[in-house]
Amino acid sequence: MTRILIAAAGSYGDVAPYTGLGFRLREAGHDVALATHGTFAPLVEAAGLKFRELPADTDDQQRADGGKELMRAAAVFVRALGGGLVDAAVRGADLLVLSTTTAPLGWQLSEAMEIPALGAYLQPAHPTRAFPPVVGAARSLGGFGNRVLGGLALRMVDRVYADAVRDLRSRLSLPAATPGQVRARQERAGWPVLHGFSPAVVPRPADWRAGLDVVGNWWPHHDPASGLPPDLDAFLRAGPPPVFIGFGSMAGGDGERLSELAVRALRAAGLRGVLQAGRAGLAASCDDVLTIGEVPHALLFPRVAAVVHHAGAGTSAAALRAGVPAVPVPVTADQPFWARRLAALGAATDPIPFKDLTAPRLADALGRAVREETYGRAAAGLARTMAAEDGAGQALKAVERLA
Repeated sequence: MTRILIAAAGSYGDVAPYTGLGFRLREAGHDVALATHGTFAPLVEAAGLKFRELPADTDDQQRADGGKELMRAAAVFVRALGGGLVDAAVRGADLLVLSTTTAPLGWQLSEAMEIPALGAYLQPAHPTRAFPPVVGAARSLGGFGNRVLGGLALRMVDRVYADAVRDLRSRLSLPAATPGQVRARQERAGWPVLHGFSPAVVPRPADWRAGLDVVGNWWPHHDPASGLPPDLDAFLRAGPPPVFIGFGSMAGGDGERLSELAVRALRAAGLRGVLQAGRAGLAASCDDVLTIGEVPHALLFPRVAAVVHHAGAGTSAAALRAGVPAVPVPVTADQPFWARRLAALGAATDPIPFKDLTAPRLADALGRAVREETYGRAAAGLARTMAAEDGAGQALKAVERLA
């Protein structure tokens, strides 16, 4: 039995997939703890995992108005995260499993405590000629330009982590080193990184080094015996499949405008709708629209006609898994990247940037997504491919090679 600490930080979509991964590792007989923010403790414990609390939350980052303000907010976030990670990791872990956000911090713990570490990323973070960096919404600049831009993006990440890494190395009595120096050492050592998305959605770049693998999705854990809330189940049975509209942890404080816009778009397109409140606080009450809270996408999405979402990695994958078309409305970070991938695969309409979202544009996209069969066929084909993948099983094999 290996004592495994998974460390993940950020919003719901940054954390929930690790509950499914952790559950699979625990089923195989390992002792698994998941270190993340306190708000996700019930999610972690429902999967039968030990919970380790990490400080900080993402609210300040989500309120930041781009540029230097966003960089400062991110630096404050990861600096607080670093101290909490030390407290979580010192409880006797044999192996660290690190997300994209926690890896630059976890490397210091791995070095100081001589604990092996495994990357478990939800996004492709390494530079490649195949596409530009996933954060930044940049269009492709060609092979050479993409690779250069990817390196620049990593240097920006290193700037965000500079204070946190300095603090951690001092606290752990490690010799001084910059985040870039530590990252370079990790790369020279060929540290293993698993990517929890489907190779059918983003194929493994041919120019990645050995040890960077794309294994398939890790799905959020939910009790297989659970069902949808009775009012939602009744609504779904009462008419044709509705459209799901939700923005997850995005668009805080914009609920009134988005709710009105969504209802107008649904009615213009002649469709029923399910609005997920989310951080935005979407809400509408009428015969053809139902408002819901958090429910497992795996249970709901197969019963809807299309999914309007912010194109986070997890929600994008969940719509594909269900075989239903999407209307992506990306807001920030890696969301434009996933939105473009869905559209390029034919499983979604062209993305509507959140700042450009209007009721007429949404109504037009919904009409095409629901009534033009090509979108549904592409999504269903990808669903069949993804159903044959076992991302958590591949991660289990990697863990047991390191244990």
